[in-house]
Amino acid sequence: MQQGYAAVLCVLAVLGLEAAAPSECELTRLLQDKLQYEMRLQYMKHYFPIDYTVQVQYEEVLRPSNITRLRNGTVSEAALRYLWFHISSQAVLRIREVLPEKHPSWKYTQELCQLFDALGKEYSKYQQTDVEAVVADLVKLVHSAGIESRRKAVRPKALLDNCLKVMRMLYGVPCHWEST
Repeated sequence: MQQGYAAVLCVLAVLGLEAAAPSECELTRLLQDKLQYEMRLQYMKHYFPIDYTVQVQYEEVLRPSNITRLRNGTVSEAALRYLWFHISSQAVLRIREVLPEKHPSWKYTQELCQLFDALGKEYSKYQQTDVEAVVADLVKLVHSAGIESRRKAVRPKALLDNCLKVMRMLYGVPCHWEST
């Protein structure tokens, strides 16, 4: 292992931040580029009717405050990234479900789905038993679209805004992103 990389891992361990894999950083950097404000505004607001909302489960809305609360509850950074991946990829799928193939936002959401699929390969090594119970329970809730689940109307752009904000919180330091 290179000495510089070992030092970074040591610092991250002291800070309580588990290092993200280099391929995770590459993929989330591409995702960050795809989630630029102008693109989110164009594809998720301007191409939708005014005040258009998507019905999502209450648990499918992941905000920075949720991450802060989970961090304070001593949930590991790796588990938080695992949770972010599952909730954000599900949010993109929810948006895509309401779009006809000829919709101007279809290709954009398709590209986001492809990036999440690639990121999913990175997270396939995780098992729900490897993460804290609270995170595993949330992931189960997100993937079980039961009738009894609480629903919430959310604007498509708001879902992607939250996706980006939380991604920056979770990957900014371990992936050495500059503040944006």
